[in-house]
Amino acid sequence: MTKRLTVQERKAIFRALVTAQDDLRNVRESYTKVTAHYEISEEQLRMIEDEGVENEWPPLAEPVG
Repeated sequence: MTKRLTVQERKAIFRALVTAQDDLRNVRESYTKVTAHYEISEEQLRMIEDEGVENEWPPLAEPVG
């Protein structure tokens, strides 16, 4: 079952995933951490990741300082 999420929730999850990937440098671990924290499936996280990349959600759209 897919958990219904608002755009704001999906953006927060996407930000958490990008941050986890930067911090952990391990895609597998970052997926495990984020899916457990937000109680979503890996499939749903993949869809959120695709949506975030496609729409250049933050932090992707933010300038690197």
